[in-house]
Amino acid sequence: MEKNKVYAMQFARVYPYYVAKAEKKGRTKAEVDEIIRWLTGYSQEDLEKQLENLVDFETFFAKAPKPNPARKLIKGVICGVRVEDIAEPTMQEIRYLDKLIDELARGKAMAKILRAKAE
Repeated sequence: MEKNKVYAMQFARVYPYYVAKAEKKGRTKAEVDEIIRWLTGYSQEDLEKQLENLVDFETFFAKAPKPNPARKLIKGVICGVRVEDIAEPTMQEIRYLDKLIDELARGKAMAKILRAKAE
């Protein structure tokens, strides 16, 4: 089976679009980075290295040091597909990120985006 073209796309080429989408709605690059760090377990320094090294999406998610187990709580539709129903793991990770960035752009509180449990 042929891999989806998005897997070979450089994460660093798409990252500015995530930031622009957030900033257009009054959110910040720092919030985008926080979401990515929460989802993947990368430190800020490691995230910046991944961007500098121009890794593709497949590598970016394959090398994620500590994918957050709470990411499985992400539900909803992105690009007409329910993220929780995506069978292919790499595509699901990409769509998790897309969904979180959408939530940020829609003005959702960071605690809710990051699936923080009520104390």
